[in-house]
Amino acid sequence: MSAALPPGPRLPRLLQTLGFMFAGPRFLERARRRYGDAVTFGTLFDERFVMVFDPELVKQLFRGSGEQLHAGEANALLGPILGQRSVLLLDGAEHLRHRRLMLPPFHGKRMLAYEQTIREEADREIDCWPIGEPFTLLERMQSLTLAVIMRAVFGYQPGPSAEELRRRLRAMVEPLARPRGLMMMAAAIRGRGNPEAALAFERQRRAVDEILYAEIAERRRLPDLARRDDVFSALLLAQDEEGAQLSDHEVRDELVTLLLAGHETTATGLAWALDLVLHAPVVLARARAGEDAYLDAVAKESLRIRPVIPGVGRVVRGEPFALNGYEVPPGMEINPSIRVIHRRGDLYPQPEAFRPERFLGENAPDTYTWVPFGGGTRRCLGASFALLEMRVVLGQVLARTALRAADAKLAKTQFRAITLAPKGGVRVVQERAPAPV
Repeated sequence: MSAALPPGPRLPRLLQTLGFMFAGPRFLERARRRYGDAVTFGTLFDERFVMVFDPELVKQLFRGSGEQLHAGEANALLGPILGQRSVLLLDGAEHLRHRRLMLPPFHGKRMLAYEQTIREEADREIDCWPIGEPFTLLERMQSLTLAVIMRAVFGYQPGPSAEELRRRLRAMVEPLARPRGLMMMAAAIRGRGNPEAALAFERQRRAVDEILYAEIAERRRLPDLARRDDVFSALLLAQDEEGAQLSDHEVRDELVTLLLAGHETTATGLAWALDLVLHAPVVLARARAGEDAYLDAVAKESLRIRPVIPGVGRVVRGEPFALNGYEVPPGMEINPSIRVIHRRGDLYPQPEAFRPERFLGENAPDTYTWVPFGGGTRRCLGASFALLEMRVVLGQVLARTALRAADAKLAKTQFRAITLAPKGGVRVVQERAPAPV
């Protein structure tokens, strides 16, 4: 086996950075065609890293040891935002412990309760939309997904307490969701950016923490905590094999993680899905019939053609990691490119076409060719919840409203925080009052 790294562009790091920023998938696809399915890059943000573009290499990475491949370390940028005890920042045994404690609320009978909550909040949101004038779906989906999280994750019913927490959460999240906002805020917090922005974020975070820690203390005293069906309460009750529970600090960090990971990302996925559907009359007609399987396929195909997250990373630790005949040394990150894998013509014939039928039947894409939620032991904890939310919201919006796209073409892509969001927010017009529930 060669000890050399995979080949890659010899361009200066500045030019490679510009390629990532302004050419995106085209730059990566050209590199894949020239150098192969594993390519070494270097940018101003990371001197050397390897990207992979082939499902077999993705499988090798996702099945690798969590002790050797550190996804938490690859997410270090999020540390000042989420907190160091977030499941996204942990590796090895600590990550597995948190993951096991957090999984139960996102499976089984609890999902049935969440479905009704999502439907009710979708109807509440739809009833507020203007008629006959343009509005942006991304903004409305952000409002909706936050309302869902307030009830399903935090366990708040509509009222003054919920509205105050919602206001503080939005104040904390909004600066991060701007283009390059997360990167700029993380730099500011580390003392390498705007100190005023860092101080403002610290105030907003303390305002959220004030409510969360008070609520944690209050709920720990509740005698009927076990009868509640929200994720917050489930986290307080969860115990590992030795009977140990999450600390207040850990519960806080995981709640903020669920907020940031499940709010902006799902809102973005929904905005993209509706943009795609409203520009595809055949898909729109079938989706309006409300068949669950087809709506689920619409959600999955939209996440294929417009993935919300561009890639997922693993940092090699301990021994070098054997990859495709090369050895990736400790300290280097390996990053599967979701965007390129999802648009490979050999995996997805006519990859630019929006065809939900790809996800119906026995030959639907597998867990290594369709990777919007990552994979292995690091697959997004809320993946099932996110797909459920997308299916239910799409069903309610398409059944109750007569939306049309305000723009002739699909929205272009823009980075917002860690997401690939639709530039302009997806402008639509509602042509009549929504049908009654």
